[in-house]
Amino acid sequence: MSTNNIHKRAIDLLIELIKVPSYSRQEDKTADIIERFLNAESIPHRRIKNNFYARNKHYQEGKKNVLLNSHHDTVKAGTSWTYDPFGATIEGEKLIGLGSNDAGASLVSLISVFVELYNKELPYNLILGVVAEEEVSGQNGCRLLLSEIEKIDLGIVGEPTKMEMAIAEKGLIVLDCIAKGKTGHSARNEGINALYIALEDIAWFRSNPLKDVSDILGPCKMTVTQIKAGKQHNMIPDECHFVVDVRTNELYKNLEVIELVKQNIKSEITPRSYHLNSSRVDVNHPIVRRGKELGLPAYGSPTLSDQSVMDFETLKIGPGDSARSHTPDEYILFSEIEKGIDIYLELLKFTFD
Repeated sequence: MSTNNIHKRAIDLLIELIKVPSYSRQEDKTADIIERFLNAESIPHRRIKNNFYARNKHYQEGKKNVLLNSHHDTVKAGTSWTYDPFGATIEGEKLIGLGSNDAGASLVSLISVFVELYNKELPYNLILGVVAEEEVSGQNGCRLLLSEIEKIDLGIVGEPTKMEMAIAEKGLIVLDCIAKGKTGHSARNEGINALYIALEDIAWFRSNPLKDVSDILGPCKMTVTQIKAGKQHNMIPDECHFVVDVRTNELYKNLEVIELVKQNIKSEITPRSYHLNSSRVDVNHPIVRRGKELGLPAYGSPTLSDQSVMDFETLKIGPGDSARSHTPDEYILFSEIEKGIDIYLELLKFTFD
């Protein structure tokens, strides 16, 4: 483990956070820890429910605003953990615990970087935005924070990407669909079979009419993942319920896709949400160019984050590996945190054109 103060500060904070459960919508105790940390570092801030907002010391109106964002909530621990999820167990270079990888390492790295840069003169304003409820896309997380603060020009979203640059991210729509027919006896030619109506609609989804393919994120995906119909074997079903998981690239807005679906299927649809849009940063943005100078690979991410609720350009990047997220015995390497902090500091040496 590094003895560098900026590295140690981040690691000590992560160990403290892991030891306290912070399931989505139950993050008040980790919020208390973050508040004590910011107070100890003499960082003025606002607490908005379990979210935090802070500006760098030399904030100036008229400068561009850069947001450092990550989340402190976690999914629930599964039953197959062999370590204490809240033990913050250290084994050599490993720190094992729930939320260590997703997204604790990114969170504490960005907080530590903000503290390091807080007193410095920067070519832009630096804003820290720590949020809750990311894992459930909750109303009292990032969306609440963004509604309370100034316009942001660029967001750096801390999630485990192996410190590679996710320059785009797929959006998500979940559709609850109901095909409606009319009951009848299956032995006679009567009734309207809702299951057959649903199957026609499912065939339409399977044909995937979203033909525009992104150079970064590839094609959109429309996948029927659940279906339920019928009450007994000799009765024509009058309703068939099915669920469609839609992953959009940056070439489609969610409302556009929802309208297309409504125009082309017979089933009634109810979107669970509209706001989880695809996101991206221009490949020629100064921060992407800076990342390429540092040798950081760029890619399109299939996984969702709070980028989906940000209506400004965003770059997702952080220490750790997404493949470890939501898995038993989740861990982060100390070296990954140290490297992540160092790269963040170098990446933030960019200037807007």
